[in-house]
Amino acid sequence: MQELFLLFIVGILSGIFGALLGLGGGFILIPALTIVLGLPMHQAIGISLISVIATSTGAASLYVREGKADIRLGMVLELSTTIGAIAGALIANMVDGSTLQILFGLLLLYNAVSMVRHREAAAASVNSAGRYSRLPAGLAASGLAGVLSGLLGIGGGLIKIPAMYILMGVPLKRAVATSNFMIGVTASASGFIFFFRGLIDPVTAAPSALGVFLGARLGTRFNDKISVAGLKKVFVVIFLYLAADMILKGLGVKPW
Repeated sequence: MQELFLLFIVGILSGIFGALLGLGGGFILIPALTIVLGLPMHQAIGISLISVIATSTGAASLYVREGKADIRLGMVLELSTTIGAIAGALIANMVDGSTLQILFGLLLLYNAVSMVRHREAAAASVNSAGRYSRLPAGLAASGLAGVLSGLLGIGGGLIKIPAMYILMGVPLKRAVATSNFMIGVTASASGFIFFFRGLIDPVTAAPSALGVFLGARLGTRFNDKISVAGLKKVFVVIFLYLAADMILKGLGVKPW
């Protein structure tokens, strides 16, 4: 009972940060599941995917209703993300975990550096047709986000948000809201595969998902109270921390 309550609390925290940053909350939930409860990584990934769906359900409805998410852009990018998510889930057991962690950590490091160098003035530009630039690059990045979502149990926001913000010129807060709109579909695509493989324990997933849903509803309330500059700093810190953690683990070094 105590463990289930702890999962509920961790779920709330994951939901708040997942909705606020558009990341899905898996970066908090998966360590909690593996370290606190000692669950195997694949089971933790499956439960995280269910919680990502809860994050999107709790946050996306508010972002869409308030006009903060770009539904049209999200639906276009989601085509490649869903394909990538299915592919990632199918090959999840066939990829060397250490190699994947190192590569993902390097990608996070690149994203952190890119966001430090990127200027918001350039990110806010939209062409005269009302469309964001570099759609092919955005589609490719979204496909990669889908693969990583299926492999690691994250919503893919770690890739989608920098791709929309840096590659396509989507304003950061709009990218966060659009990512929240997308991550539920992405996680559903790969979550079904994990479920049919018996890697999702409903008893463990339920309190996590409920906490994440409630936390996501709370997280959306803070969106307008945080400046873009402050949001960028949060992203950079998260990216750097996760990059160091994943690279060190991939190399067989205990990070902290």
